Amino acid sequence: MTKFAINVDNVSFSWCKNSSILESCSLAVPQGEFWMLLGANGSGKSTLLQLLTNLLVPKSGTIKMNPPVGLVFQNPDRQLIMPTVGADIAFGLVSENLSLSETRLRISEALLAVNLLGLEKKPIYALSGGQKQRIAIAGEIARRCSILLLDEPTALLDHEAQLELVKGVRNLVKARKITALWVTHRLEELDYCDGAFLLEKGKVIQQGHPQTIKKQILYTEL
Repeated sequence: MTKFAINVDNVSFSWCKNSSILESCSLAVPQGEFWMLLGANGSGKSTLLQLLTNLLVPKSGTIKMNPPVGLVFQNPDRQLIMPTVGADIAFGLVSENLSLSETRLRISEALLAVNLLGLEKKPIYALSGGQKQRIAIAGEIARRCSILLLDEPTALLDHEAQLELVKGVRNLVKARKITALWVTHRLEELDYCDGAFLLEKGKVIQQGHPQTIKKQILYTEL
């Protein structure tokens, strides 16, 4: 039987009575898989992500996820707040009351996972956009999150950095057996995931094989 790390069941959300953002929205991401969420502007993608991270509360329906959950923003400059790479990752571990040696081990493991080992003392300002996003992911890896939610993480990156990041997340999912839900509008990124959801007017109208979703979107745009 398939186990689901993310399970959204008949979730509805609205800011006011006559303006529904999500309406009976349901989706489920299998444990240990990399899925993507697509949809036009206003389809409800951002609202759904805020519900998944408890920034918003659904009007009705249920959301079940396997904690701990990590979130990677579209703009890493909103997420990286300390002066150096090592300090930023360590900041996310403060609540765990780890020893210095345990903290250093977590930092090294996380940087190794995103292929940036050795950059502990590197100033954040000196990183490229792609490196910043990988450090943001490393921060969530260090916390040993079982689920990664990524909000259009390649939106501010050039094409080469985009592909490097999406491939890196795919490899992380497989190597560390975590679950990832990646919000995007870039169809080429569908080539790297296990499955996808297409959101329209607050509902999932199609889900399954990423290439099927890609064809559906391209057909609709014709």
